[in-house]
Amino acid sequence: MYAETQNDITRQVVRVAQLLLAYGAESDLVEEISQRLGKALGLASVELSISSNALVLTSLVHGRCITTTRRIREHGINMALICELQRLCLLAEKGLYGPNEVRRRLAKISPKSYPAHLVIPMIGLSCGSFCHLFGGDLAACLITAFASSIGMIVRLLLSRRHFNLLVTFAATAFVTNILSQIGYRWPLTQTPELAMAASVLMLVPGFPMINAISDMVKGHMNVGISRWGQASLLTLASVIGITCAMQLGGIFL
Repeated sequence: MYAETQNDITRQVVRVAQLLLAYGAESDLVEEISQRLGKALGLASVELSISSNALVLTSLVHGRCITTTRRIREHGINMALICELQRLCLLAEKGLYGPNEVRRRLAKISPKSYPAHLVIPMIGLSCGSFCHLFGGDLAACLITAFASSIGMIVRLLLSRRHFNLLVTFAATAFVTNILSQIGYRWPLTQTPELAMAASVLMLVPGFPMINAISDMVKGHMNVGISRWGQASLLTLASVIGITCAMQLGGIFL
């Protein structure tokens, strides 16, 4: 294998690893896919070092090493993109894709998200369902669905304007909690506290916390602690928003 070919394959493998980390894959999966893809494309071995905001990848062919570093910028969770990258690895392992095909496929891969007009009502429905499961009456479920839907609109608007994620979570929690206090202002429901509790469940950073625990259990302590810290900060930002809304409304549960 020529040095130019090794360079090209190394760039493709590190791009795959970079996308996997940026869109929420756990570290163990990133290592596995990178090594499998590299070997499928002709590399003798692939070694990967992952930190909280960067990765270092080294490829080896006939005693020649190439090392490259990439910075990781998180873009949110996107499992569809991660599945697409896994499919790309499988096609390369089966011999259906070579370096040229992988390069072309990578160039076409882009994150896809559900449209806002579908996400917003589904968030309202899910939070309203949680309120029902908690024992809330019909009015409380409707208040929850309304408050969480408006909160999701705020979250999407702030995200599109590239506000800091902590600010986005705090503002979303504030708006959502303020609206969910309708049951306290008017006698519409017998369980207003359940509406307040259920409407902000959309802000629970469950996926980052699961990834953090998985990384730490599997030995990726640095990445796991970093993800745990990020999830904890998001939770704290939500708590600050909720507390400010309750102080403003004069409500103390």
